[in-house]
Amino acid sequence: MSAMDTMASALSGWGLWIALVGACLGTYFCRAIGVFLSQSINQDSEIFRWLAAVTYAMVASLTIRLIVMPLGLMATVPLWIRILICALAIGVMISKPTKRLVPALLTGTLLMVSYGIIR
Repeated sequence: MSAMDTMASALSGWGLWIALVGACLGTYFCRAIGVFLSQSINQDSEIFRWLAAVTYAMVASLTIRLIVMPLGLMATVPLWIRILICALAIGVMISKPTKRLVPALLTGTLLMVSYGIIR
């Protein structure tokens, strides 16, 4: 029996539900600890500024990877169209940064869907 067969049989029936409950408990346990410790954490410390910088860098790099080297259906869209749609969404965001996140996301999404329908 291969490892995939063993994993598939372990996750069938009750195994799948036990894995789901375990994942939920682990997630909410970590969140509860974060809420409990949030009062004693200084968000302006060097470590949190570093963590914020690393987080923003990871989001930016994943976004660029999705635009330049996509997988699946998005890979069928020409690069110049992906860059154009991204630039238009950024333009919406820059127009008024404090209240334009949702409109910018909708702009990018609707333009990409529109291209898929037109094509």
